[in-house]
Amino acid sequence: QVLFTDFSGKWKMKSSENFEELLKALGVNILLRKIAVTAASSPAVEITQQGESLSIKTSTSVRTTHVSFTVGQSFNETTVDGRPCTSFPKWETDSKISCEQTLQKGDGPKTAWTRELTNDGELILTMTAGDVVCTRVYERE
Repeated sequence: QVLFTDFSGKWKMKSSENFEELLKALGVNILLRKIAVTAASSPAVEITQQGESLSIKTSTSVRTTHVSFTVGQSFNETTVDGRPCTSFPKWETDSKISCEQTLQKGDGPKTAWTRELTNDGELILTMTAGDVVCTRVYERE
């Protein structure tokens, strides 16, 4: 019986590094970057998990995104800059999910994300575009 880390809960962001740099690496123009940075400055994240299936709802002042997946199975989502991609999440450790994204059309920097639950109960989300890494730390509400 493998026990999976439970990411369930309501999370609020505590810190964010390199988010604008990430958008820049993805080629997002400055105006849209400013809007995105402002909107994403205080996202509310709600995660529901059953076994290896996760449902993640992220609400910002601009929009709400909702993504559901099962670790070990590919699924469709969109990159941070809104392009359709196929994502493949897998357990990197027993408390960290890493996910590589493949653009469904066109090309751009390689993108990926990881979500990890730390020993002190924080949720660390990293998003990568090429060699730029954005790190966002969340704590339970």
